[in-house]
Amino acid sequence: MQLSGSIPALITPFKSDGELDLVAFDALLQWQADSGSSAVVVGGSTGESGALEKLELAALIAAAVRRLKGRIPIIAGVGAAATAKSAALVRIAHECGADAVLAVTPYYSRPTQAGLVAHFEALAAGPLPVILYNVPPRTGVDMLPATVAILAGHSNIVAVKEAVADQHRWRALIELQNDRFAVLSGDDSSAVAAVRDGARGLISVAANAVPAAFAELIAAARDGRTEKANAIDAMLAPLNAALASAPNPIAIKAALAHLGRIEEVLRLPLQPLDSALRPALHAALAAFPAAAAA
Repeated sequence: MQLSGSIPALITPFKSDGELDLVAFDALLQWQADSGSSAVVVGGSTGESGALEKLELAALIAAAVRRLKGRIPIIAGVGAAATAKSAALVRIAHECGADAVLAVTPYYSRPTQAGLVAHFEALAAGPLPVILYNVPPRTGVDMLPATVAILAGHSNIVAVKEAVADQHRWRALIELQNDRFAVLSGDDSSAVAAVRDGARGLISVAANAVPAAFAELIAAARDGRTEKANAIDAMLAPLNAALASAPNPIAIKAALAHLGRIEEVLRLPLQPLDSALRPALHAALAAFPAAAAA
């Protein structure tokens, strides 16, 4: 599996009663594929993975398989605080037809680097290709490039999503790239710089709301169309800033609700976006009128 381009980490839409909104989810899946997204992540942290039951994750993956199988890859979020729990989610993803899994470093337990190697090697012994995911502010543990270098040698570990927006960090990871292993940015604001340095794509939050813009952004950056990439990146900067004003996925769900694509429902302990933060978000979205639902 060779992953590249713009890959949205999809939100999970809920109905007003708190149940999954699979009708809205199906429409989001179709929109993403039609807009040029290269793959989709289902049930990741942007999809409120910590609030999903196993049967709900299975339902989301199955919906994605029905809509997109054979068109673009379907990546299932399987992050958990313990290896056995994460491995169980890998099995569910495989049974439901996912093409790969995205596994964040175990959170709260704060394993050592050796523990991270053992954790991901255990997941990679499973039936699906594994994408490593490092986001220290959320998990409390930082997977270092030297650790990724060890894991990149495993035949079933195919990529790393690196959310640390540091040029030295992503350049060290890019040195590990080959025909089998890819580096993907996990930070929307710095993705263009990472892709220019050789990263192959982006797993994005903001692409939930403006998928076509992000598909074009990453394609331009990869092709060396610097002026075009810079122009799109500048247009996206206010949106990236607005989405960073609250813990993810609070603001991106507010954005999609404003666009008429979902109901703005989150599961506790998350709360809707503060009213004081909405004008900036709405102004940023106004630059992309085509994103609004018909």
